[in-house]
Amino acid sequence: MYQSTRGGVTNVSFEDVLLSGYCSDGGIFVPRSIPQIPRETLKTWSTLSFKELVKKIVPMFILEDDIPNKSLSDLFDSGFSRFSNANIVELKELSNGLKIMELFYGPTLAFKDISMVCLGQLLEFCLSRRNRHATIVVGTSGDTGGSAIEAMRGLDHLDLVVLLPGGGRCTEVQELQMITAAEGNIHCFRVDGNSDELDSPIRRCFLDSEFVAKHNLASINSLNWSRVMIQIANFFAAYFKVCPSCDEEVEIVVPTGACGNVASACFARKMGLPIKMVCSVNRNDFMTRLIDRGIYSVEGALDRSLAPAMDIQMAYNVERLFWIFSDGDSELVRSLMERFERTLRVDLPPEVHRKMREVISAHRADDDAILAAMRRCWEENGYVVCPHTATAVHYHYYTSDDSNSSNSGISVDERRKRGRMRVCFATASPLKFQEAVTSAGIPVLTDAHLDALKLKPKKCEEMKRDDDWNEMLRSRIIQITGRETRRH
Repeated sequence: MYQSTRGGVTNVSFEDVLLSGYCSDGGIFVPRSIPQIPRETLKTWSTLSFKELVKKIVPMFILEDDIPNKSLSDLFDSGFSRFSNANIVELKELSNGLKIMELFYGPTLAFKDISMVCLGQLLEFCLSRRNRHATIVVGTSGDTGGSAIEAMRGLDHLDLVVLLPGGGRCTEVQELQMITAAEGNIHCFRVDGNSDELDSPIRRCFLDSEFVAKHNLASINSLNWSRVMIQIANFFAAYFKVCPSCDEEVEIVVPTGACGNVASACFARKMGLPIKMVCSVNRNDFMTRLIDRGIYSVEGALDRSLAPAMDIQMAYNVERLFWIFSDGDSELVRSLMERFERTLRVDLPPEVHRKMREVISAHRADDDAILAAMRRCWEENGYVVCPHTATAVHYHYYTSDDSNSSNSGISVDERRKRGRMRVCFATASPLKFQEAVTSAGIPVLTDAHLDALKLKPKKCEEMKRDDDWNEMLRSRIIQITGRETRRH
């Protein structure tokens, strides 16, 4: 069973959590209890494939009465069948101890495909069983929208409304993956604003509980627990690839935007996985403020960067982090989040901050650092990383190099040991970020399928700065509901 991080909603089934967005009290869903995995069990899992890990982990959070395990297994097989790599993920071991966990073999070449293809299958299964239609609303900084579209295009029991930032805030490939979807159940709005701004009308819709119920609204941003739940497998898989003996702690470096992956990592650790995390961010460095100073805040305007999925200052899953590191103190979480929503700043209680820093550290890489890491990785390995992955790679180089003065008190052997037990997540293919690749002085990459997107018809409605975004979104949702009512 599930509850809100803020405590005002309790005893909710997985299926109802799946078909939801924000809770009616403004919070987001978390499990009422976290399953524990003994070290002996971990060792038996170390040789499992990625799909097998998903099939072990996810049923721990879903009652058999909600969705039978056999049905879950079939749904995941169907979703993962669309990956270009049967292993789903791969570990690349490069020079200077750099290990990269490739998570981008899905249909849109982004890590979000891992959870999204499963989520699409779960939604269609539950909706068809209820003979119900849902309207899914998603905001994106780039990859989430395309991944959601690819997972849900043409499905019978849902419509998907995507709000994407315009004005070049997405890369050309990211935008084309969204606005070329021709299916009738896909609706794209290009917003004259950034990813934080476009979340405002979405949140306003979900806080209107009567509107949500009337129009069967749900979200598949990482505020939806199901995405976080499925991504837990990413961390078990990475751990086993680096430490199959299960006898050491592994440091996992996670390019960080809305903190969905980091929340998944924290749940994995709570389950018994011996990991610590580094959140690598770009110059919109809200996570370094949170981890280093205990301050969650919006400071200044959001800067565009070479890593657009990280151009965020308000991350859904920070609220889940507050819940985890306050030991589930919902009243405290409610107080912190309401203060943040009023003032755009909140200072963490010292004990919560201390617990967070024991598990998570943060690393900032601006555009120059991103390009330097991309260039060095290419020159040393002939291997190209995307700009988001480059923030993690930069952390590895920064903490490994003899020339870095901050490493002067750490022996070479100790640095090598830390590097040996470290893995960097590669969250997207560099094919989606040609502008950054060429800026790094790396030869242009080509892909026939992505090039073909340029020739497809475009389908997108503009949300201009002076438009009423809230009214436009609500009107489209009402239109979808009316069409479904007439159809049935």
